[in-house]
Amino acid sequence: MANRKKISFDIIVYESLEELQERDRNLLKKSIEARANAYAPYSNFQVGAALKLENGEIVMGSNQENASYPSGLCAERVAVFYAGAKFPDVPMNTLAISVYSSNYEVLEPAAPCGNCRQAIFEYEYKQKSPIRILMMGASGKIIECSSLADILPLGFNNSYLK
Repeated sequence: MANRKKISFDIIVYESLEELQERDRNLLKKSIEARANAYAPYSNFQVGAALKLENGEIVMGSNQENASYPSGLCAERVAVFYAGAKFPDVPMNTLAISVYSSNYEVLEPAAPCGNCRQAIFEYEYKQKSPIRILMMGASGKIIECSSLADILPLGFNNSYLK
């Protein structure tokens, strides 16, 4: 007989940057700084990511669009893949993401897309520890998730490939 199960998770919602600890405020400010380097001539939606590593290093990334739309890359994957290439054995602790649009005011935090969730989930699985996610719009509230796995329930990892 089938059993129904519920998948749920908790998030923390902060009303402003001032409510965060200084280390998290600084990381989100770095994501805003990274956002300035976004190449988004088609969507006008700039995303910045700042990834704090266990060794204290902060790696930044911004979205990079391409006229051939599938060829672009999101800010989150730019940061995570760079960290994976430059610091392959250093665990990733916290990923801060901020978004902005020149077309409209973005007040709500934007979560990573499905491709980014899967890519980040791979690194959580590899390092056997969670990557905390901080998300914000251009201003306003901030959402914190304690692990990427929370926002990618039933994620696919290499355990299925054995």
